Amino acid sequence: MTILKSARIEAELVKAREKLAEQQGKIKELEQKRTEFENMEIVETVRGLNVPLNELASLLARAKSGETAGQKARAVNPEQNREEDEG
Repeated sequence: MTILKSARIEAELVKAREKLAEQQGKIKELEQKRTEFENMEIVETVRGLNVPLNELASLLARAKSGETAGQKARAVNPEQNREEDEG
């Protein structure tokens, strides 16, 4: 009787491992699809900006640093900015 129980338990383990492997494969596939979809969204967004490719890297760097176009313009000539603020 114990041999039968042991064999049944072993069969259940094999079955559970097969299901686990199947689910892990499904998870990996879904993660890959999600990444592909996110990449498509990023590409569509960037293309919608109509920014020349040679300017894209600097635009993204400025956006990452939190700098806006207005901030950059004011930082270029601080003397002129002071005069504008006072006058």
